Amino acid sequence: MNKRWLWLGLSCLSFILAQPKPDSRGYLVRIGDPCPDVSIELTDGTVVNTAELRGRVIMLQFTASWCSVCRKEMPHIETEIWKPYQDKGLVLIGIDRDEPIDTVKAFAKAMKITYPLGLDPGAEIFGRFADKESGVTRNVIVDQSGKIAFLTRLYDENEFQAMMKKIDELLSDY
Repeated sequence: MNKRWLWLGLSCLSFILAQPKPDSRGYLVRIGDPCPDVSIELTDGTVVNTAELRGRVIMLQFTASWCSVCRKEMPHIETEIWKPYQDKGLVLIGIDRDEPIDTVKAFAKAMKITYPLGLDPGAEIFGRFADKESGVTRNVIVDQSGKIAFLTRLYDENEFQAMMKKIDELLSDY
């Protein structure tokens, strides 16, 4: 019996130690890592899977209606990224953290965004990319091979410009 408890304890410890540790910005993923395979239900009922989007440049924007920094960044995403790049191969999906569909639809309307928003009940998708205790207002850029190419946190104009440059570079290879 004692050996069984020892084995169970070691197994649990091994599992805990194998879990990725968040970086200083709360990310569990790093540049160069494969993008986690997640399915995202959009507000129109369509389901999109990141694995099925391989070969395309993807931008996942984590947001929430209660987030003031998200509200500051979203108009820039709409006008400086979505509008110019939507016909150039960019897949942009906003992922709303743990809010009901009616709230998410009202949020998109209030923000006057036209890019698709997805639902993230329980912040399960968010938790594949970042520690659930960390905040939203983050963007993940995924290259054509399915690897993470750029990560942002909060809204910083310089970082936003660097992200746009990375998107432009990736799409020029497309």
